[in-house]
Amino acid sequence: MDTEERRVTASASEANGPARIPRQQLWVEEPALRRRMPDPVRTAAVRAVLIMSLTIIQAMVAFLCTLTGSWLAFPMVLSGVGSTVVATWSVLDVWVTRQVWNQRNGVVSVPSSTARRMRRERRRARRTARAQTRKATRIRRRGTGGLSRA
Repeated sequence: MDTEERRVTASASEANGPARIPRQQLWVEEPALRRRMPDPVRTAAVRAVLIMSLTIIQAMVAFLCTLTGSWLAFPMVLSGVGSTVVATWSVLDVWVTRQVWNQRNGVVSVPSSTARRMRRERRRARRTARAQTRKATRIRRRGTGGLSRA
C-alpha cells in the first residue's frame, strides 16, 4: 500500500469518526473444572508447600556451603535433616486432614464397576423371583387355553 492509498483510507476513516477497536474484557471467569478444596485441607496444603519450599532452599544453601567449605555447612546439613522430617510430617498432615474432612462431612462416592455388576445381579435375581411368585399365584384355568366350550 503506497502513501496515497494510506491517505485516502485515513481520510475515509476520519470522516466516519475515529475507528473503534472492540475491547476485550480484562477478566473472564471460567467455570472451575474441579470442586474447591475444603478450607482446613487448603490451609494444610499451603502450610506444606511453604515448609517444603523452605526445606529445598535450606538444602541448597547447605549444598553450597559444603562446596565452599564453610563452617556453616555442618549445622545447615543437620537442620536440613530436621526440616526434611518436618516437611514430610506436613505432607502427611495434608493427607490426614483430607481424610478426616471426608469422614466428617461425607464424600461424593462413585460406585465401582464391581459394585455396579453386583447390583445388576441382585436386580436380576429379584426380577426372576417376582416373576416366579406371580406365576405361582396366578389363577389356574381348567382348559388348555383354547376357546370356551359353551
